[in-house]
Amino acid sequence: MPHSDRPLRLGTRASPLALAQAHEVRARLCAAHGWDEAAIAIVPVTASADKIKGPLADVGGKALWTKELDGWLHEREIDFAVHSLKDVETIRPAELAMAAILPREDVRDCLVGAASVEALPQGARLGTCAPRRAAQMLHLRPDLRIVPFRGNVATRLAKLEAGEADATLLAMAGLNRLGHKDVGTPLDEQTFLPASGQGAIAVECRSDDAATIALLAAIDHAPSRHAVLAERALLAALGGNCHSALAVLTRPEGARIHMTAALFSPDGAERIAGEVQFTPGDHDGIAALARDLLARAPAEIAEHFNGA
Repeated sequence: MPHSDRPLRLGTRASPLALAQAHEVRARLCAAHGWDEAAIAIVPVTASADKIKGPLADVGGKALWTKELDGWLHEREIDFAVHSLKDVETIRPAELAMAAILPREDVRDCLVGAASVEALPQGARLGTCAPRRAAQMLHLRPDLRIVPFRGNVATRLAKLEAGEADATLLAMAGLNRLGHKDVGTPLDEQTFLPASGQGAIAVECRSDDAATIALLAAIDHAPSRHAVLAERALLAALGGNCHSALAVLTRPEGARIHMTAALFSPDGAERIAGEVQFTPGDHDGIAALARDLLARAPAEIAEHFNGA
C-alpha cells in the first residue's frame, strides 16, 4: 500500500468513459508498483459539463470538465485526477502538475451513420457540438447541416438511433476504451486531422505533492507526453478558444516529431494549413508555425484566434 493509513484517492468524472480511463490508470499504477488494486480508491464526481445540454463553448467551455476535480485536489479530497487531455484547458493552474500522460490511444475520429464522408446523403444532418469537427466536415461537404449533439458515447449513439441526426463523429479512442470498436468508419487522420490531445489520458496532482508526482512518473509515457505537450503549445501560441476550429496531427519521424496543423473558419469555407518538424521539447518551431498560420489567416479564421 502506498499509504499505511488509507488508499490513494483517484478522482474522475462519473461517465462510463471517464471511469474506464480511471480503471486504466489504476491498473497501470498498481502494475508498475506491485500494489493490489485496493491501494487506489476511485472517487467519481459529476462534472458541470455532464449536466449541460447545449454547446459548452457558450457556457464556460473546457473548464466545466475539470473544475470539480480541480476543487477536490485543492481541498485534498483526492490525491490525483484523471482527464481526457483534449477536454483540459490549455492553461492550467500552477498549483497542479500534469504528472503522467498514458500511452496514447488511436487519435482518429470515427464517422458513425455512413460508410464514408462521400457516402453521406446530400444535405445530411451531422450531429456535433465540436467546432473542429463541424468545420472540417463542412470543408469537405458544404452541403451538410450541423445539428447540436452532446452527451457521452451511449447518449450520442442513442440520439443517432432515434433519428436526431443522420451521422455523428466520435473519437476512436473512446470507442476502443468502451469496447465499441465496430460502430463506424475510422477517418484517415491525415485527411481529417484530430483535436489537440485526442486519445491521450492525463493524470494531474498537486504541484507540491512530491511523493505522488514520483509515484505517477512510473506510468508516464514520454513519446505521448512530447506529442501532446507540443499540440497544447500550438494551441496556446495560436490563442485558440472554445470556438476555434483547430486540427493538429503529430507523428514521430526518427528522433524528431512532425506536426501538421489546420485552422478553419466555423463554416468550413476557409482553411489554412502548415507543418513543422522539431526535436521533442523544443517548441520554437511550433511558435513559428503559429505565427505563420495567423499571418496567413483570413479574417473569418483570425477572429477566432488571438495569438500569444
